[in-house]
Amino acid sequence: MTGAAVIGVGETPYVRKPGSGRTELELSVAATLAAARDAGVKVRAIDGIVAPFLGASAEELAATLGLTNLSFAATVEMGGASPVASLGVAAMAIAAGQARHVLITYGINGYSGRRAREVIDIADQFAFGSTLRDYYLPFGAGAPPQWYALLARLHQERYGSGVEALGAVALACRRHAQLNPRAVMYGRELTYEDYLASPMITDPYRLLDCCLETDGAAAVLVGPADGPSEGRRRVRIAAVAQGRPFPADDIVNRPDPLTIGLTHAAPRVWEAAGVGPANMDFAQIYDCFTFEVLQQLEEAGFCERGGADRFVAGGNVELGGKLPINTAGGLLSEAHVIGLNHVVEAVRQLRHEAGARQVADARWGAVTGWGDFGDGSIAVLERGDIHA
Repeated sequence: MTGAAVIGVGETPYVRKPGSGRTELELSVAATLAAARDAGVKVRAIDGIVAPFLGASAEELAATLGLTNLSFAATVEMGGASPVASLGVAAMAIAAGQARHVLITYGINGYSGRRAREVIDIADQFAFGSTLRDYYLPFGAGAPPQWYALLARLHQERYGSGVEALGAVALACRRHAQLNPRAVMYGRELTYEDYLASPMITDPYRLLDCCLETDGAAAVLVGPADGPSEGRRRVRIAAVAQGRPFPADDIVNRPDPLTIGLTHAAPRVWEAAGVGPANMDFAQIYDCFTFEVLQQLEEAGFCERGGADRFVAGGNVELGGKLPINTAGGLLSEAHVIGLNHVVEAVRQLRHEAGARQVADARWGAVTGWGDFGDGSIAVLERGDIHA
């Protein structure tokens, strides 16, 4: 155990429309206020921030929130793996006595503001920008689905993985979104025939293999696991690990391109948590694209490499199945706030507050992050006592 717990979560509405009317800083502040209310903590008690790598800085957040006693600040630069890795940084700050209430928040105008397909200088957004600019963009590989399709196609060549598994992930996320009124795709059901009919973006990715672009924010407050609970269960952070492929800034020249950050991080997180994949009641898997869900299920140890097609078949990753995934709809059907909404959903599941999408008797949950060219993070969370 890390000695830390998630004590509060908050979100703004998630929208896809021209102009949310709020800056990314304003969205983050609104989600933070909601998380503080949820935790029963006064905003001024926040004394640590793990700031987003995009959007509001720790200084901007502290000034706007009126945090007069900020004693710890950090930023994790791992793309979409950053929010989950930030749980580990927050836990370490608490263990080291650097802070007592640490904020993690991501606000993004991913639909009305920065959109990957519309950014001219896309290389400037990424830590591996020089490699991207010099060796990928000149060959037309200018957007994330093109980069990650390299991995998906290699996996298909090696293991014979097929479109049915990609569709199973998309359908599971969309079906779960129908139970979540916050989800952007709530009320918009999806059939396998609809999935197959969606336009091809870059083989093997169809449009419905690709995550949403949304405006919105999420926030998480991390505190001591043994603090007062204000009537809510603290969700214990059992363990967090992060990892990077080598080299982290290139895919095609790796000894094995299918070895990603999660390949290295997962064994360490299971050892530290003292539980394994079979103990998890659900998993929130970073779903920027459907294949990345399949790959992370394999590399995290939920199934063997090459076994994800069988693992996701027959409703196994839907509610009532062997391992429900992305129970709020995920990045594919709820919203994309760099994956922090996955952490929020995991907390609600472990508090047994997820309503119609609740996983029965959930005690353990895993959350993963995927970033850049395969950076990975994973957290194991446990349902805590209400009077911790």
